[in-house]
Amino acid sequence: MKLALTFFFALALHAVADLAGSKPNIILVMSDDQGYAQMGCVGHPWLKTPNLDALHAKSLRFTRFLVSPTCSPTRSAIMTGRHDLKNGITHTILERERMTLNATILPQVLKTKGYTSGIFGKWHLGDEEAYQPHKRGFDEAFIHGAGGIGQAYDCSCADAPNNKYMDPVIRHNGSFVKTHGFCTDVFFTAALGWIKQQKDSGKPFFTYIATNAPHGPYIAPEKNAKRFTDLGFGKDQAGFYGMVENLDENMGRLAEKLKEWDLYKNTVVIFMSDNGTTGGGPGVPGKDIVPGYPFFNGDQVGLKGSTDEGGVRVPFFIRWDGHIHPGRDIKTIAAHIDLLPTFAAMAGAELPKNQVEGRSLLPLIEDKAGNWEDRYLFSHVARWPTGVEPDTQEFLNYGVRNQRFRYVGPRAAGGNPKKKKQAAGAAAQPSKGALYDLEADPYQKTDVSGDYPEVVQKMNAAYEAFWKEARPLMVNESAPMSPTKPFWELYEKQEKAGGIPDWTPPSL
Repeated sequence: MKLALTFFFALALHAVADLAGSKPNIILVMSDDQGYAQMGCVGHPWLKTPNLDALHAKSLRFTRFLVSPTCSPTRSAIMTGRHDLKNGITHTILERERMTLNATILPQVLKTKGYTSGIFGKWHLGDEEAYQPHKRGFDEAFIHGAGGIGQAYDCSCADAPNNKYMDPVIRHNGSFVKTHGFCTDVFFTAALGWIKQQKDSGKPFFTYIATNAPHGPYIAPEKNAKRFTDLGFGKDQAGFYGMVENLDENMGRLAEKLKEWDLYKNTVVIFMSDNGTTGGGPGVPGKDIVPGYPFFNGDQVGLKGSTDEGGVRVPFFIRWDGHIHPGRDIKTIAAHIDLLPTFAAMAGAELPKNQVEGRSLLPLIEDKAGNWEDRYLFSHVARWPTGVEPDTQEFLNYGVRNQRFRYVGPRAAGGNPKKKKQAAGAAAQPSKGALYDLEADPYQKTDVSGDYPEVVQKMNAAYEAFWKEARPLMVNESAPMSPTKPFWELYEKQEKAGGIPDWTPPSL
């Protein structure tokens, strides 16, 4: 009996031990354009995600986790711990997706405490060599180019030429390899192989698995798409939801290997998405995709590209067995800018000076937050036309959030003030801003700006101060368009020099 009690108290002490400086391995999985609602565990009525549902059950969940309206901005905020505009990110293409070189980023911070870091999948923060992850602190980089496999624009932002989701060409530590299989499967296989190598090294590791799925083009393995085509879904819809279910299968592979390798005891696992659910491909709000299968966005207003809650709210599940109590929902707002300071706190690393705006979430995770101070979080769709003075866009397409309220500024479609059209899935107020009390009205039904003019004034004053800080840091605004596509040039050079070798998958 005495031994049993001693064991019980030891376990209890272990479960509430301080996480600061504990130096766990960290695995961050981020899907692309999945949004908050595309999982069974958050209420989706017909999508099958048993592995994500299992992770949800074994995790602590931040239910109001906020990111940017589109992908590059979110990715830069994770890497730097500050809002995307301050990283020079004002678009996803046209040289404005390049994350400033004047920042210390997450793998560089973790390296100071002995971490090894690997990225697998989507980078999307600059395809020119100086901006690539293997030049910025990642020890292992296994990525595609641009914002998606096969994408290419009239600038430096371009993937390997003629690349496909099936058997994609991947840039592996600066050299191209030809892989075999579906892209998401390949990224998880590469990540698992690398994790297997690291697990016995004695060094903590950071693994960043950033899938391009379910971003368009909407292409899923036939085995995943068939369930939906058999139901009468269109090609794009079957591709989108098939990619989500394929991603879920890979989350199952990850869980199985972490258990087999006994890594859950010293590894934090996080799942999130990079922005709200994309419009068009998966369906249209308020309509059935096919009879009996409605498009589901969790009753939220807003999709990707919107500063409404549905455009910037994503899932955030964090699991660490024996250290983080599972099954708890945290309603306190948190954001992408909080990841760097949270991971740094876990590692015991110092933060880069005069850079980080986010907060360590450890007090919330450990349930020791006490009087957690409220704050403002800022978002802007940006994406204004190249050459437009950003100051003319300051008060268009922006949003401000605190714990209770969301203010959504006046809209202009595509960042163009001459075209005031409703954003996809957004609330209808194209010519003026609106304030929502999300504690009383979580689905943005009623504009209460007339009832709380002082809240609107304070939010806008805080936002204006933020913009004044951010404007000098928008370093890509006058960048000339690159006449070349680095991935294309490097691919052609390698092909002529000796070819593109087949990638040998690791033995798992």
